[in-house]
Amino acid sequence: MQKVTTQNYAWTILTYSSYTCFKNIVGLYKSRQAAVYGKSESMTKETKLFSPISLREITFKNRIFVSPMCQYSAVNGLPNNWHLVHLGSRAVGGAALVVVEATAVKAIGRISDGDLGIWNDEQVQVFKGITRFILDQGAVPGIQLAHAGRKASTKIPWVGEGRLETKDGGWIPEAPSAIPFSDAYPMPREIQKNEIDGLVNDFKAATERSLQAGFQVIELHFAHGYLMHEFLSPLSNLRKDEYGGSLENRMRLPLRVAAAVRQAWPAHLPLFVRISATDWAESGGWDIEQSVVFCKELKKLGVDLIDCSSGGTLAKPNIPVFPGYQVQFATRIRKEVEIRTSAVGVIVNATQAEFILQEGLADVVSMAREMLRDPYFPLHAAREQGVDVKWPAQYERAKR
Repeated sequence: MQKVTTQNYAWTILTYSSYTCFKNIVGLYKSRQAAVYGKSESMTKETKLFSPISLREITFKNRIFVSPMCQYSAVNGLPNNWHLVHLGSRAVGGAALVVVEATAVKAIGRISDGDLGIWNDEQVQVFKGITRFILDQGAVPGIQLAHAGRKASTKIPWVGEGRLETKDGGWIPEAPSAIPFSDAYPMPREIQKNEIDGLVNDFKAATERSLQAGFQVIELHFAHGYLMHEFLSPLSNLRKDEYGGSLENRMRLPLRVAAAVRQAWPAHLPLFVRISATDWAESGGWDIEQSVVFCKELKKLGVDLIDCSSGGTLAKPNIPVFPGYQVQFATRIRKEVEIRTSAVGVIVNATQAEFILQEGLADVVSMAREMLRDPYFPLHAAREQGVDVKWPAQYERAKR
């Protein structure tokens, strides 16, 4: 039997393709954990998952972050009671950071007509109640600023698939090049060079409004085939000017946006960027090597953490999905760029999350689907790991 070491253990957990195998690995890890700490798993208290982490002047009480998750439930970009309850319940549930879904910096930057926006003052006023509630629960409120690019003007998922026609309230999306995401998506118009400054200003204005709304973290959405990722990927950017062609040119607009946002965002508050580390293309696409170069430039501009996801440029990519399949990107960027990273992608339990952090594969874990299944995942994870964390006073009688 092969000896289980830290090095081969880490890569084993990243390369197993079946969840059954993953559960066996979890068992091995628990035994290893007990041997390292001289404690049974139920008594382990020295956890990384529930240790605080500080970025600039914000301290997060643990390392469980709630990823942005589109709810497609807004009207005219305005949040409502659904968003208050959805986001507020995750704060009540013990997460350290609760990030609002991809929030459009302009109306035509929405994925669907049910997306949130922060392009006007009315939206700011409604967001204030949500950020105040999140803060009251001891969590940090964050917002993901986004522009959907060529993937805009689509139907709300449970209504249908594909483009939202103009007769039904849709619009013509804008993109680096006039290339649709797929045959089912609308044909975008190519953004003209004289419009680039306006895009940068849209993100800057949204940053200023985010501060007014009470957010303490901004994450820029440069992933999943949306506008900034479209500029980065040679599969979606066929421009012939200084915003297309070479890697330096394709990075130009996203870096301008990051610089403008960092300048407008207070120096004491952290700035994150979510990237797609790879397009999962067989050839010619955005990849991890380009991502490392890009993230080095983002670090120079004052970005504090890279949220490492993948995909979104291709309509039908071949992605090897298994528990922890994207952690490898967070690990490589963390090591080569020397920047804090967040691991995402099929992170489903506390043992898996703890392992990622203990082995130095990432600095925090960001969870989405598991948080939809269980808004109180952090409280349950703490109990599983034998860590005593504060519960809301209203729920204390159910703690034990």
